[in-house]
Amino acid sequence: MTKNLVIYYSRRGENYVNGNIAVLKKGNTEIAVQYIAKALPADVFEIKPLHDYAKDYAECVKEAKKEAEEKARPALKEYLNSIAGYENIVVAGPCWCGTYPMPVFSQLERLDFAGKNVFPVMSNEGSGLGHCVSDLAQICQGAKIGLGLSIHGSDTVSSEADILKWAKENIKN
Repeated sequence: MTKNLVIYYSRRGENYVNGNIAVLKKGNTEIAVQYIAKALPADVFEIKPLHDYAKDYAECVKEAKKEAEEKARPALKEYLNSIAGYENIVVAGPCWCGTYPMPVFSQLERLDFAGKNVFPVMSNEGSGLGHCVSDLAQICQGAKIGLGLSIHGSDTVSSEADILKWAKENIKN
C-alpha cells in the first residue's frame, strides 16, 4: 500500500471569515486535513512555528506580510527530517500573501522530494490556490505536483464530502 503524508500549518483563534473576524477553535486547514487523513489514510505532521503569531488577526497579517516580503524562514518547534517512506505528500495551509505561510517553507526546504507526488491544499477566503502551485514546484525539486484543492475557509466544515472525493480521486493508494 502506498504511504501518504500530510504536512500542514493551520491557524486557530482569530481568522478572517466571510468579511469578518471570527474566533475559530480549530483552524480551517486543520479540519480539512482531518478529512484528508480519513479518506486516504495518511500520517499527519503539523508545522508549529517556534514563536507563535500574534493572537490579534490584524497583527498576524502584518507579521505574515513582513515574513513574505523578506522570504523569511521562521524556526519551527520540531522538524520532519525525512519523507523517504512516503510516495504522496499533501502540503496544506491557509493562503497568506498568495501562498503558504512562511513556516511551511521552513519545513519543505529541508526535505528531498525527488520522485514524490505532491498535492497542494489551501484554505482561503477567495484567493484560491494563489501561487502555491508554482512555489511548490520550485521548492519541491524532483516532485510531480498533482491537482491541488482550494477550500473556501468558512465552508470547510460543510465540505467533507468534496474533500474526501478530491483525496480519493487524486491520491492513489
